[in-house]
Amino acid sequence: MSGRRAAGEGSIYRLDDGSWRGVVDLGWHGGKRRRRYVRGRTKVEVTGAIRRLALEAEEGRLRPGRAPTLGVWLERYLTEVAPATVRPNTVHRYRQEVRLYIGPALGKVPLDKLRPDQISAFYQDQLTRISAGSVRRLHALLRRALTVAVRWQLVGWNPVTAVDPPSLSRLEVQPYSEEETRQLLAAVAGSRFEARWLLGVMSGMRQGEVLGLAWQDVDLVEGTARVRQALQYQPGNGLQLVPPKTARSRRTVPLPQVTVDALRLLQVRQAESRVKAGEFWEDWGLVFSTEVGTPIHPRNDYRDFQLIVERVGLRRIRLHDLRHTAASLMLAQGVPARVVMEVLGHSQISITLNTYTHVSAGLSREAADRMQLLLGGASEVVAASLAAEAAPSADEVDGADSKSGAD
Repeated sequence: MSGRRAAGEGSIYRLDDGSWRGVVDLGWHGGKRRRRYVRGRTKVEVTGAIRRLALEAEEGRLRPGRAPTLGVWLERYLTEVAPATVRPNTVHRYRQEVRLYIGPALGKVPLDKLRPDQISAFYQDQLTRISAGSVRRLHALLRRALTVAVRWQLVGWNPVTAVDPPSLSRLEVQPYSEEETRQLLAAVAGSRFEARWLLGVMSGMRQGEVLGLAWQDVDLVEGTARVRQALQYQPGNGLQLVPPKTARSRRTVPLPQVTVDALRLLQVRQAESRVKAGEFWEDWGLVFSTEVGTPIHPRNDYRDFQLIVERVGLRRIRLHDLRHTAASLMLAQGVPARVVMEVLGHSQISITLNTYTHVSAGLSREAADRMQLLLGGASEVVAASLAAEAAPSADEVDGADSKSGAD
C-alpha cells in the first residue's frame, strides 16, 4: 500500500486508540510556525476537515492564531453582540444558561475543535436534567453565537448547524371556557382593576403590554388601545418600559364597549388617587398604577390573578393563558384567524393556527354545517336511493304479516 497522500489531505495519521489525526500547515505568523490540528473517528472525516481548512487558509478565511475557547467567545458574544439585538432580560437568561449548563460542559473546548458529536452528546446529557424546551434554547444560543464567530472568521464553520435539537412535543394550551371566563369577569366586576382583566380576556394583550399601557395610547372615543411599549422587570435595573416583543406586536387593539366603560371609571379613580397622593405622586402616565402612580409589578399582578381564581374556585391556569382564552373564544365565535393574528400581534399566521388547534375541530364541523346550509341537502337521486335502502322489502313485509297473524 502506497504511503503517498492525496492532494489536499495534509498530514494524516492514525493514533493508538484507533482515531485519526491531521494537521494543516498555516505558515509563519508572529515568528512562529502555525499549524491547525484535526481529530476524528475515521480517516475520511479527518480528510474532509483538512481539505476545508486548507481551502479556508488559501482564501484567507482561516486565522493562524489560536481560536478562543467556547467559554471565552460566549462571554465576548454576550458583552459585545447580544445586547444590541435582544432585550436585557434575554441577555441575563443567556448568561445563566452559559454559567449553569454550557460553560461546565463545553466552555474549555476551543471553537475550532468543537465537533457536532460533542454538541449532540451535550444535548443528550442535558435532557436528563432539564426539559427539551430548555435544551432547544441552549441550541438556539449556541447557533447564534457560533454564527457570529464564523462571520468574524474566528472559526471556519458552525458545527451547531449539523446537530438537530431535541423535538418538542406540542404544548396543548388550557384556556378558560366561555363559562369559566364569565365567572372570572363576574368576580372582578366593579373592582379597581376590572379593566386590566377585561383587556387580558377580551383583547388578548400580554401582561407586559397591559401593565405598560399609557393613557396617551388609549382612545376612549374610538375605542382603541395602541400597543407601543411593555413593562418589564430587569434584574439590577428594576421596572423598565421597553419596546414590544416583536415588530408585529406594535399594533392597535379594538376595545369592546364594556372595556371602554371600565377604563373611563379607572381614569376617574386614578385622578382621585393622584389628588390624595399629592406631592408623592410619580407620573409614569400609565393606565394601571399603584396609589402613588408607580407601575404595577408583574409579580404582584400575577399574585392578584391567583387570588381571584382561588376566591372564585376556578381551576388554576397560567396568567398567559388569559391571552390563549381570548384567542380561543374569538376563533370559536367565527372570527377569521387572520384577524385574530392581527389582534394578538403574532408575527405569522402559522403561530395562530398551530397554537389553537384545539379550536379547529369545532370550526371544521361548523364549516361543514354552513356548506350544508349554503348548498342544500342531498340531491334528489341520493335522497331517493337512501329512502329505498331504508324501506323494507316486500318479502320482509309479508314475513312480518305472517308472524303477526301467528301471534
